[in-house]
Amino acid sequence: MRSVRAVLHELDEERLVRLVAKGDRAAFEELYRRTSPWLAVRLRRRCVDDQIVAEVMQETYLAVWRAAGAFAGASVGGSATGWLWTIAARRLVDAFRRRAHYAEPPPAAAVPEAAPAAEELALAETVGGDVGDALRCLAPELRQVLQAMVLDGLSVRETAVLLGLPEGTVKTRARRARIAMRRALA
Repeated sequence: MRSVRAVLHELDEERLVRLVAKGDRAAFEELYRRTSPWLAVRLRRRCVDDQIVAEVMQETYLAVWRAAGAFAGASVGGSATGWLWTIAARRLVDAFRRRAHYAEPPPAAAVPEAAPAAEELALAETVGGDVGDALRCLAPELRQVLQAMVLDGLSVRETAVLLGLPEGTVKTRARRARIAMRRALA
């Protein structure tokens, strides 16, 4: 007879989330084992503070445990990993907002020269050459949509949830971004 771990190892992430929704701890552990490494890497691309990344990871998996029953899955065009990333991205934004709320700069602090965001540095390392130059020249709102859909592999719906935009706006921005990229690369 095969072990529970061997059976869980063969299931896809969506099925694991469905089992987690029923309170299956072994399925949760398998989902965590599979997804936590890439989730941590993606979060570190957007945040260099390991403490914030650790907090977001913990909050994300706690939310997965509590809300797995709300996962709609493929029936609405989503994936378990996309759902997980959406939760993590929202938790990361929340963490940044909490930190910003409590951070007070010294009154006489000089305004430093704007340093590139961690996301910009990661983007520069990931996409180089003419494509990278064209991508960096896009308006920030177009670049966000293109990055979420193309580089992160999210669907229109997942991108809309992640960025807090209507799906129609995501589609329009994606189209505008692709047109601008074609022009820049022509």
